[in-house]
Parts: sequence; structure tokens; C-alpha cells
Amino acid sequence: MSDLTRLTADEMAQALASNEITSTELTTAHVDRIESVESSIHAFLHVDREGALATAADVDARRAAGEQLAHLAGVPIAVKDVIATRGMPTTCGSKILEGWIPPYDATISAIIRRASLPILGKTNMDEFAMGSSTERSAYGPTHNPWDIGRVPGGSGGGSAAAVAAFEAPLAIGTDTGGSIRQPGAFTGTVGVKPTYGAVSRYGLVAMASSLDQAGPVTRTVLDAALLHELIAGHDPMDSTSIDGPSAPVVAAARRGELKGLRVGVIRELSASTEFSSGFQAGVSARFDESIALLTGAGAEVVEVSIPSLEHALAAYYLVMPSEASSNLARFDAMRYGMRVSPDGVDDPSAEQVMAATRDAGFGDEVKRRIIVGTYALSSGYYDAYYGSAQKVRTLLAREFAAAFEGLDVLASPTVPTTAYPLGDKLDDPLSMYLGDIATLPANLVGIPGLSLPIGVADEDQMPVGLQFLAPQQADDRLYNAAAGLERLLVDTWGQPLIDRAPEVHA
Repeated sequence: MSDLTRLTADEMAQALASNEITSTELTTAHVDRIESVESSIHAFLHVDREGALATAADVDARRAAGEQLAHLAGVPIAVKDVIATRGMPTTCGSKILEGWIPPYDATISAIIRRASLPILGKTNMDEFAMGSSTERSAYGPTHNPWDIGRVPGGSGGGSAAAVAAFEAPLAIGTDTGGSIRQPGAFTGTVGVKPTYGAVSRYGLVAMASSLDQAGPVTRTVLDAALLHELIAGHDPMDSTSIDGPSAPVVAAARRGELKGLRVGVIRELSASTEFSSGFQAGVSARFDESIALLTGAGAEVVEVSIPSLEHALAAYYLVMPSEASSNLARFDAMRYGMRVSPDGVDDPSAEQVMAATRDAGFGDEVKRRIIVGTYALSSGYYDAYYGSAQKVRTLLAREFAAAFEGLDVLASPTVPTTAYPLGDKLDDPLSMYLGDIATLPANLVGIPGLSLPIGVADEDQMPVGLQFLAPQQADDRLYNAAAGLERLLVDTWGQPLIDRAPEVHA
């Protein structure tokens, strides 16, 4: 076969099962691809060539012996560096955890190992997932494979860029306010935030515990469904894990039936309102064209309103930093990670060591959010800020539930703009925060969301994403709608969008 890295994950799995290729060949192709383009992309913080090839060799031996293996066994995968991996560095993109090697696996990591997917390495991210561009990594930014002068989105830009650059066919990301879906839109990949609790959070280094959710990053909807179904399920190690059957997402992705599908276009996130006046013209144009394709295929499209969306951004940026400030208190220089002694102090106290370590180990954005969150939780301000934000969250959940009545999915652009140049928003945090307006509501209310590439904007030829949202535990609806639209788009273009991306050179 020519260029194994260009196959979809499902095609790779089928070729492995029919003995057309070996996992060793497939994994070698990917680690070679990483070595070829990584100097331009910087998607990885750690590449485990030896470990990945060892897993691949084991898969090949077991398959040759006639053992029944998981469908994705032998297909390589990349893992975001916020997920604990035994024996492999987990830094969360931060100096404070530089070189830390967990003594245990996150549940997701353990599932991946049991299913025998070779782990290629750990992907770059904004420090502790705080950012929307992967420029806030302590180890340098990741570059967008479509244009290496632009951001890949964040915080999971490393995972999205690795998939878009054909360095990995599958990746795991995490999504607290859009950190899987927004990079998906920026890089022309499929990114999915499952229902909160559908995928275990055990071993995922927490930023905001009530918002964080791990999920798949792939190049096709079916590949995302295959990975989603692999990692989903109840985990007794996670108190927020849903104890019940997982949604049948693979069957839905294979079905892709649009006739009779009931779609609600969110009015507040459409091009016709003042609320969405900042949406780029090319983004709105591709979204409108996609909605027209859905209608032409027999879907029923109506407009719905979620009035409290105007308060969602403010509520999110109170809830998230409040929970982050609490979670990051564990990095105290006492138990693990970096430890810095203050200058000029002969016998420093624990508090002085903590202060010096946090000053040296945390980046500016992490410090900013810790300060905001600590203030919002402080005595006398808790009810006015964090408490009020939680009330908005409840109101949003009610409005989303009402909007879903009689509908299968809701739709909006994933992000108001295409990927912007590196450095463009680093000095303007508020502008960067505004880019999350369409994605963060799903995290506030715990519903699943999927971003699908729907073309490129006329202004800059950069990818545009459409977001589908579904009710809690109805993740299969996302895959059905997205798979149907994906087929229409590929038929229209004559090829998958990712095949139109410029070739990356070292």
C-alpha cells in the first residue's frame, strides 16, 4: 500500500485484520512521519517510538497466533499530555510538572493499552489546558498544518495538529470549554466532546472538574465513533461516571440517515443576529451552505432560541477559574513536581517554597485564572460571582432541554472565525476567550458536542467547522447527523476536506 498514514483508522483496522499490513509497518510509517514533519508542527511533547513499536510487534505476534483482537488493535494513537500515562511523561504543558512520570495509568490510557493501540506519544497543549491556541504551552506553540504561521486552536491543538498532519490517525483530547471541538474546526478534523460522565475522567489532570471531558480527535466521523465507543463506559474510579449503557455511536455513524432528521439552528449563534455579529463571513457562508445541504437531503430545519447564551461566557469564566484555582492548589512543591527555594532565604518555610515554586512553575495565563478563581470563591464574593454563575448554568440547562423538545440535534458554527496568526491574540486574553462562545455552553450543561469540517473560508482558505449538539446521553444522534452531512460534503467536493490541506514540509 502507498502512504499508510493517509488511510482512515477504520481502513487501517481492516487492512490489519486481513493481514494486508502489519502494525509494525503501520506504526513505523507514523513515527517516521512524525520525525519528518515535527520540526514544523511541534504537535508532540514526547514521542515513544520504542514503546509504540513494541506494542505493534506484540499485536502482530498475537494476530499471527490467531488471537481475536479489538477492532482498532494495532492502529497507532496520540494522547494529550493532560492524561496520565504510566512510564511516560505527563507534564500538562507546564514547567511545574516537567519530567514527571506517573506511576499509574488514567482509565483511558489503560483501555487503550488493553485494546493494543500503540501509543505514539503525548501531544502539546496550553498549560493545564488554559488557552485556546496551544501558544500557552511552556514548551512552545504548536503550528496549524494548514498554515504553520497560524494557531491550531487549543487547548488540545497538539492532538488536532497531529491528526491533521497525518502524524497520527487517532488522538485523545480533552474539552473543558471547547478544547477538542475548536481545534477540530481550526485544523479540518473531527472533534467530539462526549456527554459529561460518558468517558472516565480518572487520571485526567483536572482543570475544572465539573466541565472537563475527554474525547476523540480523528479525520472522519466513523473513526471518531470507533474511538469513542472504545473509551466510553462506566468507571467505578470516577464518581461522576455514568453507570449505564453507552450510546451506540458506531452504528449511528455507519447509518448517517438525514431524511426526517430534526435540526434546530441556534438563533443566537447564526449570522442574522447582533449577538453573532463577530462571526467571520466565510464561517457563516459555509455554515449556511451546510444547512442547505441538510434541508436538501430531507432534514427538517427550524430556528430555536436560547436567550441565556448571552450570559454563558461570563458564567463559564467564573466557574472554570474557580474550579481551576481549587484543583491547582495541589501543586505545592511538597509531594511531586518542581520545587524551588526562594532566593536569599537560608531556612525557607513551606509557604515560601510553595510561593517560589508556583511563581517559577506556572505561566502567566495559569496565574491569571488562579487569581480570578480565588477572588470569585473568596468570602463575601462567593454568592455574587460563583453562586450567580451556577444559577446561569441551571438556567442554560433548562433552556437547552426546552430547545431539544421535538428535535434531534442543534447546530451552530463551531467557532466564530478561522484559525488566526500565531501571536495575534496573546496580548488580548478577552478576545481569545470570546472565541469559545459557541462551544462552552455544552460543557456548562453537560451535553455532547461534535465539530465537523465543512469547507474552507473564502477569505483565507482555512478550515471551517459546524457543531452539532445533542441531549445528554444521546451522543449517537451527533454521529448520525455528522456522518450524513460528511457524506454529502465529500460527494460535493469529490474528496475529503483533509486531502485538500497543503503538504507539510520540515
